[in-house]
Amino acid sequence: MSPSVSVTCTSLSFAWPDGVPVLTGLDVAFGPGRTGLVGVNGTGKSTLLRLIAGELAPGDGVVRVTGQVGYLPQNVTLDTALRVDQALGIAAQRAALHAIEAGDASEGHFETVGDDWDVEERALATLGELGLGHVGLDRTVGEVSGGESVLLRLAALLLRRPDVLLLDEPTNNLDLYARRRLYAAVTAWPGVLVVVSHDRELLELVDRIADLRSGGITWYGGGFSAYQEALAVEQDAAERMVRVAGADLRRQQRELADAQVKLARRKRYGQKMWENKREPKIVMGARKRAAQESSGKHRILHEEKLAEARERLDEAVEAVRDDDEIRVELPYTAVPPGRGVLTLRDLELAHGARLTGGLDLRGPERVALIGRNGAGKTTLLRTVAGQLAPVSGEATAHVPLRFLPQRLDVLDDELSVVENVARFAPGATGNRIRARLARFLFRGARADRKAGTLSGGERFRAALAALMLAEPAPQLLLLDEPTNNLDMASVRRLTTALESYEGALVVAGHDLPFLRSIGITRWLLMSEGELTETTWEAVADPA
Repeated sequence: MSPSVSVTCTSLSFAWPDGVPVLTGLDVAFGPGRTGLVGVNGTGKSTLLRLIAGELAPGDGVVRVTGQVGYLPQNVTLDTALRVDQALGIAAQRAALHAIEAGDASEGHFETVGDDWDVEERALATLGELGLGHVGLDRTVGEVSGGESVLLRLAALLLRRPDVLLLDEPTNNLDLYARRRLYAAVTAWPGVLVVVSHDRELLELVDRIADLRSGGITWYGGGFSAYQEALAVEQDAAERMVRVAGADLRRQQRELADAQVKLARRKRYGQKMWENKREPKIVMGARKRAAQESSGKHRILHEEKLAEARERLDEAVEAVRDDDEIRVELPYTAVPPGRGVLTLRDLELAHGARLTGGLDLRGPERVALIGRNGAGKTTLLRTVAGQLAPVSGEATAHVPLRFLPQRLDVLDDELSVVENVARFAPGATGNRIRARLARFLFRGARADRKAGTLSGGERFRAALAALMLAEPAPQLLLLDEPTNNLDMASVRRLTTALESYEGALVVAGHDLPFLRSIGITRWLLMSEGELTETTWEAVADPA
């Protein structure tokens, strides 16, 4: 890979057709190596990748790319009728190769093949590296799972051998096994790679972090852990500056007040002298004018110092990140240790998965439900929630429960945040709902916004608030892939919210750092239609 391969964006600006700006005057360059692009939802990360890939045209500024670009979008859609070789973009070359091997020496076949005589072998090797060795080139896309279709799209990009590879949330909807295949592909990538992700394990593999915030990029060397450490140091320094600037502002305010008192005393003294006419009129007039001029200069000097102190405080406050955390008490969600929460007996699910024997959840257990895509995790959660009827067996919840699906479709888009929460807590007063919503960072007018206008992170917070503030309080909470499409700040907020939750928890997911952070006590594996107990050690190191 040539070291000259790079991506350069100069004075880059972009706004949506309705005029909402996304990027304004952004300057950034990506060189060889792996770059993790992070930032809160809505800062323009995905938009920047699409601008580099040429899918969007900038409103102003220039994007220059040396070399070929490969782009994996966040939402991968492939025609299910396509053969795998068509999805990989090698169908024509493959057909030409087979024709030549069969004795057809037409010039067109040789032109189609070009120099890529080993394309079929490379395709099979690439599929094997991504864990898709079982997927034949003649099968159709409709025969592979959603996670496999993401890896199939990545395989198509790798076969093209682009100089620049852009990945947008590539691990969304990938199971643990598929994620590890993708991690290996990222680690082995030789060129320029820019990945937008909230997956902390993936971000540990990059060479540097580019943090898109407030319309600019800040660079941090190393992977995600190094970025977090550097950020913590920065934030400590920023908070110290806020304290120093605040103290300086208060000192300037005191000095201005003291100066005003002294000036008032001088004015009263001068007035008294004038009234008593103890000095000649011309002398007193000169003294009065000099005093007024001096007091004016003194006042202006102190006001300027005060304004400068306010400006320093504003700058210091701006440097501190607004990472408000959800802080809410949920005492009515508590489940006593040993109390029965959920019973599963000889359960057969709608799409073939089954639980032989029984499974009991007791007390405030925190259960992680893991397994490959398509293993039946979502089906099990929907069955426990009562949305799907089991084919046979028993799934009985002994406490009030709530289910948060991946699609967050528990919200009515036409209702406000307050109105959505009121649907789940019809006995609560409006003031009580607003007071509790403020703890979920929906304060004032934000609580009156319609659910359909919320960003991804806001929508998740609103859905979580609706379920956790429901009446009766849920003592069993079911979460399906809760960190998908959440930025880092939103994941932290979810973690802090779950720290307040005192009931039982069942979480289906593949985000191992998140699962560990919420205090999982049991690990359940769905594999080949069976639900079995496993351990963290087995999950972390499946080999």
